[in-house]
Amino acid sequence: MLRALRNTGIIVIYQTRDMRVLWGQNVPAHWSGGDILGKTDAEFLSGPMAARIAEMKLTVLESGQPEKLEFHDGVEGGGRWYDMWIDADTDEDDQIAGIVTTMVEVSDRKRREQTLRALLREVSHRSKNLLAIIQSIATQTGRNASGVDSFLDRFRGRLHSLASSQDLVTSSNWRGAMLSALVEGQVARYRGEGDEGVRFEGVDVHLNPNAALHIGLALHELVVNSMS
Repeated sequence: MLRALRNTGIIVIYQTRDMRVLWGQNVPAHWSGGDILGKTDAEFLSGPMAARIAEMKLTVLESGQPEKLEFHDGVEGGGRWYDMWIDADTDEDDQIAGIVTTMVEVSDRKRREQTLRALLREVSHRSKNLLAIIQSIATQTGRNASGVDSFLDRFRGRLHSLASSQDLVTSSNWRGAMLSALVEGQVARYRGEGDEGVRFEGVDVHLNPNAALHIGLALHELVVNSMS
């Protein structure tokens, strides 16, 4: 079994009732240089989790019931995450002789979860900003509309403008958009084939996402007014 464990990377540690390590397999080198024989958890683990783990192991020794937790080894410079299972080991007389701790590293999974949470927070934030812009567009359009048909026509045009700018920003992974691409996107729907009535000259500038959305709307209004 020990030879098989060497090929899995799964950490297994056996401790006697006095919480000292009797043997261990695949112990990370950064835990006391990989030599944890005869040591307690506080002597080879660091951080606030060490005390909690020791407390849970004492609970298992008293109750005989298994425990599970997720923990970070507290090593400076990042450290690693593990899923941990703590089980009581019984002797021939069904008395608890020690505890077996099994650990599987889940650092990659935790990083993916943290990245996903960050992305979801960012999506939520950007969605709220977009809804605020749409609300502002609706208010402004309704204030100047002469009727329902007029409102719908102008509101649809402004939403199309916002969507066009949003597409540019999204395609750049939310880094923003070039002003020339923004102008082209806003003019394209109103320009006929071969129409050279719009020319872009001068230094092209990069706009951040928020600026791209707002300037895109401003360009839309200029184009619509020019067509009128």
